[in-house]
Amino acid sequence: MMKPKHFKKLVGVSCFAVAAMGAASVASAANWRYAHEEYEGDVQDVFAHKFKEYIEDNSDHTIQVYRFGELGESDDIMEQTQAGILQFVNQSPGFTGSLIPEAQIFFIPYLMPTDFDTVVQFFRESEAINEDFPELYAEQGLELLKMYPEGEMVVTADEKVTSPSDFSGKKIRVMTNPLLSATYEAFGATPTPLPWGEVYGALQTNMIQGQENPIFWIESGGLYEVSPNLIFTKHGWFTTAMMANQDFFDGLSGEDQQLIRDASDYAFDEIIVHIDGLADESLEKITEASDEVTVTRLTDDQIEEFKARAPQVEETFIEMTGDSGRELLNQFKEDLEEATN
Repeated sequence: MMKPKHFKKLVGVSCFAVAAMGAASVASAANWRYAHEEYEGDVQDVFAHKFKEYIEDNSDHTIQVYRFGELGESDDIMEQTQAGILQFVNQSPGFTGSLIPEAQIFFIPYLMPTDFDTVVQFFRESEAINEDFPELYAEQGLELLKMYPEGEMVVTADEKVTSPSDFSGKKIRVMTNPLLSATYEAFGATPTPLPWGEVYGALQTNMIQGQENPIFWIESGGLYEVSPNLIFTKHGWFTTAMMANQDFFDGLSGEDQQLIRDASDYAFDEIIVHIDGLADESLEKITEASDEVTVTRLTDDQIEEFKARAPQVEETFIEMTGDSGRELLNQFKEDLEEATN
């Protein structure tokens, strides 16, 4: 079982209760509901409350924020958003990938840089993110308002890992994302999809031998307690997306639509400030809390061993997504080249 302090209890708000709150016309509701995937004070929670702050400071509307577990897991809150029960949702492409296959592009290893300034510039200016992705999300009844980075991905395991051969025989937890599974297969591991609520317990009982997440989430969820070997592979950044139910958004006045877009821009700017240095702070908290933690930063040569396996994941991505995925990948690479020059 997961330790109680790391497994937030459901607050008992059922989908039926939430639906009842939305009995009036959603389009004219003064109180809008927004669910995300993380705990109090984590990156998505900070983003949500900055969005809430802007909305409430600049209008008569209010925002009710629901954190992880309060309305279920990631799949649950997406279903509630598509059904119109929630107006806003924050969900990683790691889960959205089954709904929007092209969103899995963020899980192609070594496609994204890990330099902070380059990553931020890419998210601000990328044509793929700001023009192509909104069209893909719209096809699923979602108004994509903002994609943003949360932090560099870090692997934790039951022992140190410095090469793909070290992953042999290890079950590594992945989100329910086919391409992420392909990545860890390429890395030599056995990918094991699990919802977040089961991860701590599965590591504790050795049902799985590792997982990946941004370092702040490893600290927040206490994962280092049961998976103490941290490996910085530099294979990518964790990305997430904030969106609205499209019917709700389309039914708003032009003034309210602009308010929401402005609030999203404000929250993005604030979250970039928040995550700058967050990884170092979180790692310091982890090393202070546990003497068992080890930190391994792969050398350039060690990284090349993993990077050499990335092309096969790109091929899998194109097989999954066809011509649309190929075009998106080309645009993605073009945008990244502009961000790094």
